[in-house]
Amino acid sequence: MIKLLVLALSGLKFGKLLASGGSMLLSLLGYTLIFGWRYALGFVCMLLIHEYGHYWAARNRQLDVGLPTFIPFVGAWIEMKDKPLDAETEAYVGLAGPLAGSIAALACYFAARQLDSSLLLAISYSGFFLNLFNLIPLSPFDGGRITAVLSPRIWFAGVPVLIALFVYHPSPMLILVAILALPQLRLAWNYDPSHPDNARYYGVPLSTKLNYSTCYLALIAFLAMMVLGVHDMLGAVRVMH
Repeated sequence: MIKLLVLALSGLKFGKLLASGGSMLLSLLGYTLIFGWRYALGFVCMLLIHEYGHYWAARNRQLDVGLPTFIPFVGAWIEMKDKPLDAETEAYVGLAGPLAGSIAALACYFAARQLDSSLLLAISYSGFFLNLFNLIPLSPFDGGRITAVLSPRIWFAGVPVLIALFVYHPSPMLILVAILALPQLRLAWNYDPSHPDNARYYGVPLSTKLNYSTCYLALIAFLAMMVLGVHDMLGAVRVMH
């Protein structure tokens, strides 16, 4: 009986791994059809490293979390089966993804410069842009999860950013994000800091708020600098060819 139970649990874990890997391969195929397999592989790796940053951080805080799930042209996410106990834990898990993804993009950038590879440069650009995009201070973005350590009302600062992005480059993806953000904005509008549940969840020390704010702003500044710089490099490469 014990052997059968162990076998069943092993099969369940294998099934989850298979589902995660299958969704990743499906995304790889989708991106390959448009961008070619080399760029597609690099971009999916950027997504994977970003999501595993969240996964590692959640496991580090003893949270039950699922393996990454991928949807072509939408992105990827991990399923948080346990709700964080406080805003600091939520910010910790939220920050880990962009941080891991930024390190991966930076490593790809250095490899591109070393090997003089326009392909790796393009992949690094996608990594920098992906992580910068995710830092918009609006839930369900990672930026919303990080800035919630200050107050959920900060999410309203992300609304004009999302609108500006849509005006600059209309996209169904941005419409989907706006739809997902509406319930979160309703929660932020009705947020009462004096409510016992809110006081318990968001009641973190001022030093913690300052630490996360500093990390958040520094990461935004770094990624914005890299996005602009690598964009100009790619433009120069196109002109040369």
